[in-house]
Amino acid sequence: MAQQILCHQRTRLSYKDAYGYVIPVGGTSLMVWVTDEGMIGTAGFDIEALANVGVPAAIVGVSEESTLDNLDGLMDAEVKAANLPAVQRRVEIGMSGREALNRM
Repeated sequence: MAQQILCHQRTRLSYKDAYGYVIPVGGTSLMVWVTDEGMIGTAGFDIEALANVGVPAAIVGVSEESTLDNLDGLMDAEVKAANLPAVQRRVEIGMSGREALNRM
């Protein structure tokens, strides 16, 4: 079996940097983009637990324009769920992950 490794990537948003991580877990991977204030990620992250400590977070999923094969796909994916701190920053269901991150 090939060894899975943690993947790390950086990208520039409108006004800040975001850092992407692919975390291998069993036969799948958790993927997440984080900024200095919030995050978007695949299902598997507990965004309500993050809300308890005031961190804006959203779960993104496949849309017509995206797949969840890599970190770039998360940026194009559609917000499927958002916690209260994210909603307070105007993150909305259906917007792109990139747009959500720009608001966090």
